[in-house]
Amino acid sequence: MSVKVHFLPDDIIIEAQPGEPILDVAERAGLFIPTGCMMGSCHACEVELGDGTPICSCISAIPDQESLTINLLDDIVW
Repeated sequence: MSVKVHFLPDDIIIEAQPGEPILDVAERAGLFIPTGCMMGSCHACEVELGDGTPICSCISAIPDQESLTINLLDDIVW
């Protein structure tokens, strides 16, 4: 089963596999998510799920569900 991942605000939809790293999916979609520590501590890679939940994309994978919305946030500090 594949997951439809919708990246905002770019309005890009791409198919992904459950368990695939979010950073890899974003890169395949031609999107850049900045990273820092790659351990989830610095929050440089923080994105927001469709329901508003913030997650660190460097340590998160695509869940096993039909679709997923990811809002790429712009943090002027990074």
